[in-house]
Amino acid sequence: MNLPDISEKLLLLKKNPHMLSGLKRGIERETLRIKPNGEISTSIHPICFGKSLTHPWITTDFAESLLELVTPTYQDIGYVLKFLRDLHRFVLKNLDHELIWPLSMPCLLRSDSHINLAKYGISNLAKFKMLYRTGLKHRYGSSMQIISGIHYNFSFSLNFWKILSDPNDKRNQLEKVSDGYLKIIRNYYRFGWIIPYLFGASPGILKSSLKNENIFSMKYGREGTYYLPYATSLRLSDIGYTGEFQNKIDIHLNGLLDYVQSIKKALNEPHPTFINIGLKDCFGNLLQLNTNILQIENELYSTIRPKRSTISGESYIDSILKKGIEYLEIRSLDINPFTAIGIHETQIYFLDLFLIWCALTESPLMNREELYRCKKNWKEIVLNGRKPYNRILIDNVSRSIKNVGNDLFEKLTKVADTLQDIFLSEKYKIVCNELRTMIDRPELTYSGRMMNLMVRDGLLKYGLKLAKTYRTELRSEEFEVISNKDFEKMREFSIRRQREIEQSDQLSFEKYLKKKMKRSLS
Repeated sequence: MNLPDISEKLLLLKKNPHMLSGLKRGIERETLRIKPNGEISTSIHPICFGKSLTHPWITTDFAESLLELVTPTYQDIGYVLKFLRDLHRFVLKNLDHELIWPLSMPCLLRSDSHINLAKYGISNLAKFKMLYRTGLKHRYGSSMQIISGIHYNFSFSLNFWKILSDPNDKRNQLEKVSDGYLKIIRNYYRFGWIIPYLFGASPGILKSSLKNENIFSMKYGREGTYYLPYATSLRLSDIGYTGEFQNKIDIHLNGLLDYVQSIKKALNEPHPTFINIGLKDCFGNLLQLNTNILQIENELYSTIRPKRSTISGESYIDSILKKGIEYLEIRSLDINPFTAIGIHETQIYFLDLFLIWCALTESPLMNREELYRCKKNWKEIVLNGRKPYNRILIDNVSRSIKNVGNDLFEKLTKVADTLQDIFLSEKYKIVCNELRTMIDRPELTYSGRMMNLMVRDGLLKYGLKLAKTYRTELRSEEFEVISNKDFEKMREFSIRRQREIEQSDQLSFEKYLKKKMKRSLS
């Protein structure tokens, strides 16, 4: 079966080149602070960075040592990458004796007890965030929570959706835009496995992070490294973010209201395993926010999320339902170990191409059975994506990965040709041609390259070598778009803002939690 023809949509783009003038992109990079020997750092979040609760650029995720470097959104690809690189430069210039881990799968762990949960101060908001993380620890274990990735935030302009929509569609703009993004999400589930195929960079894991050495019949390599010979992204496998508790969540992608209601169902439905954990230990300490399948919306691990900026006190569910989908968060990117900042411009140009194609191509409604088949395709790619003659199901027809991949690149090449005419740049075409070779030569994929290096050196040795190289490289560079003065202003702002939040609390945490949970679950 051939992929849908999008010639008419490409002609529409050519006639209205300004449709793409408002593309916005932002990047979030997670990375562990580590000791010189490769062990996870147990030190507190450096005060020179500011306060992780309120700093918009330098914060923490699950653990105190798990940095999250966040860029604002920009239209210029080069600028957003310079911004991200400046964040890395600042961090490493201010880490005297520590490194940052350059891989997705965790560094050397002595035990889960060495993973200190992120701390955010004494405010109710801080306590809420810390309790949520405590719940994650009890539900899934800490080592799974420090697996790192890249989140790529992407949005089209309102003008794009206005021109693309059917002139006979009488719905309001909010509904049209949200429906457009949901169409992209459905196509992303159908074909987004191409992203871990090309860019997955986690075919192995250190023994210290592996709870079950027999899972998937993994092979043992050098210096405590376990791996699967044809894997692309163990981060996206059941070893990583996708666990048994969430595999049965029935997420609906055919309309915004259905999507929100399916999330609400998981937010309100207790799970026997989490009931057994309980809400408090024998000393009265809180163990989790609640016993439901999802404590809050963020707990849903997915490869793509519809997103909306929220204001203080507003829940994700309320915001997205009232105001619609604003942008997409692409969550299937492993840390790119072949660049100091974890992502390369080649990947951004490809993601642009792919997401534009997803927006332009047909996207039929998706039932539960099709979503299940799509997830099976993803699972096959992340575990065996480079396996010769491997096959996946496309429209319920078995096809080779190579065959489907080449068909997809045929379509992406046509998009690249159109973008070349619009932007007067060959970048998209060059990237398309470069990456297409990986379909026929899987050893050139990021995971294929990682496999060779990992088998040769072992994961710890190779990761440490990269960490030291990138530390030297980034510390020696000057800032490009952010100044020392900017960093100091943001540090002071984060300290001042955290103090304001702490001083504004009027409720006890018990009452705050009850109120917040009621709002979140209603």
